[in-house]
Amino acid sequence: MAKCAFLGLGVMGYPMAGHLAAKGHEVTVYNRTAAKAEKWVAEHGGAMAETPREAAEGAEFVMSCVGNDDDLRAVCLGETGAFSGMSAGAIFIDHTTVSAKVTRELHAFAAGKEVSFIDAPISGGQAGAENGVLSIMCGGEAAAFERAEPIMAAYGKTIRRLGETGAGQLTKMVNQICIAGLVEGLAEGLHFAEKAGLDLREVVEVISQGAAGSWQMQNRYETMADDKFDFGFAVDWMRKDLGICLSTANENGASLPVTALVDQFYKDVQKLGGGRWDTSSLIRRLRAMG
Repeated sequence: MAKCAFLGLGVMGYPMAGHLAAKGHEVTVYNRTAAKAEKWVAEHGGAMAETPREAAEGAEFVMSCVGNDDDLRAVCLGETGAFSGMSAGAIFIDHTTVSAKVTRELHAFAAGKEVSFIDAPISGGQAGAENGVLSIMCGGEAAAFERAEPIMAAYGKTIRRLGETGAGQLTKMVNQICIAGLVEGLAEGLHFAEKAGLDLREVVEVISQGAAGSWQMQNRYETMADDKFDFGFAVDWMRKDLGICLSTANENGASLPVTALVDQFYKDVQKLGGGRWDTSSLIRRLRAMG
């Protein structure tokens, strides 16, 4: 069992930290809103800290799952940041979806303190976090990954090192690029079926068994048919992620025309008031168009 710190108790981090505690690890949590940390401790035991530094002191593994590049810098750097409290030989595991640029920046800073840094963005959504079956895409030194993998297994099902620092974040970008096109395709297909007067459930029952089948179809078609989106991975978060993808594509020369288009479609959903709706709400944009 290991001494761990977990920074960020959002819809993903809260259950992930819970799985660590359930496996018997000693867990100290930090959250920007202290009430969430208090609630977590009441449910899972362990301890809470007032600053990332305090949470990280003495920890062998420090995990983060926050919002964006600036949020990650805030919990890592400065007098109250986690790096100030970590000892040489400790490992920082970042589960936030951020740019490869900030990942490399923080890796270099951590190395100066003899702390290992693993970029480990996650996929699987809130349900995956709650059930402990996330896919975790990792970048960083092989030795650090080998030490960290058994700890991440508390909440991950598929855990893979893809290469050196930044490889995890780049792989997560591939994940989001693929999802964007899939969701738009599913939204257009279901919208077409509605306009054609077909029974959506019967249509999906048939086509899901063939080449059109996907995770998105299996897990989202019913809520899309029922026009319910108050759950899941928010449009605001998806636009943040797609912005990272498009910015990186400008740097490496990749062509992402569909991704750029779907990003604008999500902007339309935001204008409809759907910033916190699930990403499958692309179909509501089509319905709004008539």
